[in-house]
Amino acid sequence: MENSISALILAGGRGTRMGRVDKGLQPFRGGTLASHVLQRLAPQVASVTINANRNLGAYSALGVEVLPDELEGYEGPLAGLQTGLRHCPTDLLLTAPCDSPFLPADLAQRLYEALNAQGADLAVASTLETDEDGKSRTQVHPVFCLVRKSALPALDDYLKTGSRKMDGWYKAIKVAEVLFSDAAAFRNINTLAELQTEEEAGANPSLKEVASCLSGYDPDALPVRNAQRIIRDFIQPVRGIEKVALRSALDRVLAADIVSPINVPAHDNSAMDGFAFAGSQLKADANTTLQVIGTAYAGRPSALKPGPGECVRIMTGGVMPDGCDTVLPQELAADMSDVAVTIAPNSVRTGDNRRFKGEDLAAGRPALRKGKVIRPADLGLVASLGLAELPVQRRLRVAFFSTGDELRSIGEALAESCVYDSNRYTLFGMLQRLGCDIVDMGIVKDDAASLEEALRTACECADAVITSGGVSVGAADYTKQVMATLGDVHFWKIGMRPGRPMAFGRIRSSGHSAYLFGLPGNPVAVMVTFYFFARHALLRMMGADSPGDQLLQARCAKAIRKKPGRTEYQRGILSTALDGTREVRITGSQGSGILRSMSEANCMVVLHDEQGNVAEGDLVDVIVFEGLV
Repeated sequence: MENSISALILAGGRGTRMGRVDKGLQPFRGGTLASHVLQRLAPQVASVTINANRNLGAYSALGVEVLPDELEGYEGPLAGLQTGLRHCPTDLLLTAPCDSPFLPADLAQRLYEALNAQGADLAVASTLETDEDGKSRTQVHPVFCLVRKSALPALDDYLKTGSRKMDGWYKAIKVAEVLFSDAAAFRNINTLAELQTEEEAGANPSLKEVASCLSGYDPDALPVRNAQRIIRDFIQPVRGIEKVALRSALDRVLAADIVSPINVPAHDNSAMDGFAFAGSQLKADANTTLQVIGTAYAGRPSALKPGPGECVRIMTGGVMPDGCDTVLPQELAADMSDVAVTIAPNSVRTGDNRRFKGEDLAAGRPALRKGKVIRPADLGLVASLGLAELPVQRRLRVAFFSTGDELRSIGEALAESCVYDSNRYTLFGMLQRLGCDIVDMGIVKDDAASLEEALRTACECADAVITSGGVSVGAADYTKQVMATLGDVHFWKIGMRPGRPMAFGRIRSSGHSAYLFGLPGNPVAVMVTFYFFARHALLRMMGADSPGDQLLQARCAKAIRKKPGRTEYQRGILSTALDGTREVRITGSQGSGILRSMSEANCMVVLHDEQGNVAEGDLVDVIVFEGLV
């Protein structure tokens, strides 16, 4: 479905009720209104475009194509829709306004299903509204629609009449109306006062409020993507900034933009060892011979200024002499001596091998953006600016423990029916990779008093708490009771394998609060749920820019049985076949307690909700482990 739909964010209106700043560019919950709409739409479609008529550069900075209206003299949603349909790369276009950051995660899916089921040209969202007399009526939301590209002629004809009503143009085509139960998901933000109210409400939303924005929310049958979205929307970054020496900044999260104080390079310079000269002297059909008047070295000022018929011998990094715009690499010279060089036709072009002042970094421009996780290359880049310190987010503090009377720590005798606790060691490794400060609280007994004491202690000393075990159906009764006492926690049955049971929320104790991730007890399920849920949440808490899971495609070496309706994560070994293509094979038995299968694997095969059986040779999505878990 996603591959057949493009999306268009409508930001082309005048939007004067919010002052001089475009409505879509108004700051909202750590981003802008348009960025939140983009975040909601992107997982549902193949691509997203923004329709805007002002501040095109600011919208382009969101990383998507920006299209201004092609209809002159009218700024409104229909002009944007017309432009979007003209440039739509797919058969279907989904639209949403830039001021509605709460739109449903299943908007595209439900409109698509209705469009096809009814053979319609356009599907439009609607909700039930209650009037002052308590009567319900249907409210249509024409800016939330899915339209076939083939409907463009009907829109063109309507606009030629001079009419501009958003709900007026589609009377000539077949329309499917789709009723959504959550009216709040379609609310828009029209004024600065409304924006401030929503900003304050979003500072600490309850988990129930976040989940209620999800159409069809069912904690007993929650798709992976919906659980991920709820967690993402509920989590807020922690506060706290510190300055650290450059060598201590590796793997830390940048807390502010780093603006270059200088131009890098500071001057136009040579990219090669060779000869610098004015490119206008090159002859097109004969040798060019130039006299060498001296040598320019890197790091040494030079007053050399060649005239007509002259050049300067120059070393890599040497400042380009006045009047020179081209460098001939010395190995391309047809002939050379200490006093002259001969250049053959077409061996070099005007402007070749010249690095411009500020080409790498321009003074006053951001060199690194807030939220970046500092890598080795970034250390070198900052060093090239002469900066010795960086502002970084404080380290995230994470407490974790395992629950279960059957668990034993390494070094203890292993009684009958008992097992050694492996989960704390895999969690330790994954948290260490993320750069967290870690509090290992050991093993907690299977009783309410012990669990409450452990959760309170963890909450009072950490930003996040991760537990393994105790959230399955058989063990969850007292766990639910304890967690309900301490805070706002939901228990989920997620449509995935392995790792179906999970608890998530926020707990409080003695004036402190912490986010809670209650993971399953089986070893592989712990790793899978950590990677696909907790890891992204912890990165958000750190303030890090966290791109979505980076999926590669590989051919499946053997057939895989799979039922549609749940997401499966199978451990795999990714390799390169003889023909150079990527190939993946499953690491034997995929039981959630078989940790060896995870140790042998170098990737995870992701079999999505709607996917069924996989045949040998079919392409499947994989996520490479290295650097992640």
